[in-house]
Amino acid sequence: MSEQSRRRPHKPYRRPKQDPVRILAFDALRAVDERDAYANLVLPPLLRKAREQGDFDNRDAALATELVYGTLRLQGTYDAIIAACVDRPLREVDPPVLDVLALGAHQLLGTRIPTHAAVSASVELARVVLGDGRAKFVNAVLRKISQHDLDGWLERVAPPYEEDAEDHLAVVHSHPRWIVSALWDALGGGRAGIEDLLEADNERPEVTLVARPGRATTDELLDLLGDDSGLPGRWSPYAVRLAEGGEPGALDPVREGRAGVQDEGSQLVAIALANAPLDGPDQRWLDGCAGPGGKAALLGALAAGRGASLLASEKQTHRARLVQRALEGNPGPYQVIAADGTRPPWQPGSFDRVLVDVPCSGLGALRRRPEARWRRRPEDLDAFGPLQRALLREALRAVRVGGVVGYATCSPHLAETRVVVEDVLKGRGGAPAEAEWVDARPLMPGVPALGDGPDVQLWPHLHGTDAMYLALLRRTA
Repeated sequence: MSEQSRRRPHKPYRRPKQDPVRILAFDALRAVDERDAYANLVLPPLLRKAREQGDFDNRDAALATELVYGTLRLQGTYDAIIAACVDRPLREVDPPVLDVLALGAHQLLGTRIPTHAAVSASVELARVVLGDGRAKFVNAVLRKISQHDLDGWLERVAPPYEEDAEDHLAVVHSHPRWIVSALWDALGGGRAGIEDLLEADNERPEVTLVARPGRATTDELLDLLGDDSGLPGRWSPYAVRLAEGGEPGALDPVREGRAGVQDEGSQLVAIALANAPLDGPDQRWLDGCAGPGGKAALLGALAAGRGASLLASEKQTHRARLVQRALEGNPGPYQVIAADGTRPPWQPGSFDRVLVDVPCSGLGALRRRPEARWRRRPEDLDAFGPLQRALLREALRAVRVGGVVGYATCSPHLAETRVVVEDVLKGRGGAPAEAEWVDARPLMPGVPALGDGPDVQLWPHLHGTDAMYLALLRRTA
């Protein structure tokens, strides 16, 4: 040891500071990455446990929620920025380290947290969850990131729009390129529309309640919420929007099942099917893909108001139990079964109205499940396509002549929407369906920008809803 080293005083070891908010946010991101969990399922129990332990107040919970969802929404953008600040491919950086770096990048570039606080808090988090050695790496990378704001970084890491429009939009708005391309195809139009849509995907969605007819009213919900916490829905007569921070589970009608949490787009789909013109009897309704039960509960309430019955079918047993729970207390007759809609137990022509809200990529709900955009692959649509077509064919067999089928999906991807319906009507992959289009647009009165019809595509940036699709078909023979 040199004389200089012997004379240099050693710094005493300092125990890293425990920051419950950032540790919880890190734990949530690890669960999303390691277990393919969804943040909207992982985060609530973590927050509840933290509150029970006395570690969290409402401000802590709000910050943890922002850190988790903000990081997931802008993950693609932050990855591009982090990649510009490290000397190796991102695939060679350990995922836990990337999570700490992304959390730090979001605090630096996506919040009002002061730069020094964002860096120091992230380094302390790294010391706790990664160790001192990797904390030094985190410190170095975040200091590089802190040299520019978000706009400055986007100028450096995003290709010019004129050279590669889709890649530019993918980096700037944090979506995989293939999803940008698919959404643009479905939306049509120029740059402004697709940028508005991608921006809407990165905004925190409102929480919307549904007052189930005959069981609760919007006035009751609004009175319980008060002027500061509740607003009427934009389009659905049964919708109430919650102000930021509202707790739907604290409301008696929600706890009792008389009301529920349901996006207004989903409400509009159920209402449109229920109000489609029908010749002849209107006594038996079917929800052929009923899990987890939101649309079934609304359909059941609407059916009860007309003296009709609802059969709610769901293939997966655990989801069928959720449907049963959602329908408990319904004022009219209903039945819940676990059955495969592609091999149904009911006889052909048994129903007057049928809804099939088919399994899909979920690209219409990226506001709610931002991590889904990084998990889906184009080839996933190849797996969904045959199932979607089979469910629609069986739905058309299940309805009587003159009855109406609603084909719905929470995706705007053309391969999951109009292409599926047209293939079934034209008999691609099977016999042609003896059915005709019903114009769905008049069944959503007051809703603007519904396109040329006869089907309807809702959009987050135009309607404030998930990107729900609905096609209505009447069986003709």
